[in-house]
Amino acid sequence: MQRILSSWFIQGMVKATSDMWLKGWDERNGGNVSLRLDAADVEPYRDEFYPAPRCVELSQPRTELAGCWFLVTGSGKFFRNVQLDPADTLVLLQITDDGMAYHIHWGLSNGGLPTSELASHFQSHAVRKAVSGGKDRVIMHCHATNLIALSFVLELDEARFTRLLWEGSTECLVVFPDGIGIVPWMVPGTDGIGSATSEQMKTHTLVLWPHHGIFGTGPTLDEAFGLIDTAEKSAEILVKVLSMGGMKQTITREELIALGERFGVTPHAGAIAL
Repeated sequence: MQRILSSWFIQGMVKATSDMWLKGWDERNGGNVSLRLDAADVEPYRDEFYPAPRCVELSQPRTELAGCWFLVTGSGKFFRNVQLDPADTLVLLQITDDGMAYHIHWGLSNGGLPTSELASHFQSHAVRKAVSGGKDRVIMHCHATNLIALSFVLELDEARFTRLLWEGSTECLVVFPDGIGIVPWMVPGTDGIGSATSEQMKTHTLVLWPHHGIFGTGPTLDEAFGLIDTAEKSAEILVKVLSMGGMKQTITREELIALGERFGVTPHAGAIAL
């Protein structure tokens, strides 16, 4: 067995994708995850890399990520199968020094390419790397059922959507005080939806793709997963509340302000003002 299969990053991706599938967020080949790595993370496994790595040109230059390493889920690969065959379903790649292309050094053992949303991932990685001072390393996209459901019945206004999620579960304001960004419905797998998402990622760690899914970011796979899981739990509560006739009482504005003060976070100004 290849030693790289026991590395923390392969094992972490196996756990994250398995958990996401078990949650029901990633049917068939739905969803995609990317993890930015350091050269030191991959160095011990260079002897297991392809001797002649494939080079694939990027649709947009990514000079901000030049030389960066990424572990990414593959296009058309099922999350439920990552735990069975990581070498087929994942890919370890490095962006070239000029930011114009990437080399596939490991993975996709039966052929293929990284996720079709790779452009969106790289655009968001570039933004979050800058905004967080390099802290945020994960971009995670999935089809979280209840968040998608709410996108059909709630006004697609980030302040209003955020406020309802905060009211749906007490921990939400603490976990994502910056609220949830929203882009219009757009064709997936395009540079356009990637640009719109990365623009929202400048000020949000969660971005809703209405009628499609959610993008989340964080320093680790656990943090990104937990962020989405928290928002999705609140969305599930809201779906149930709405089906029972709506709220008769809720967390008030004053209580939300007190919650933010207690945990030292600054709530999204538009959402707290409602």
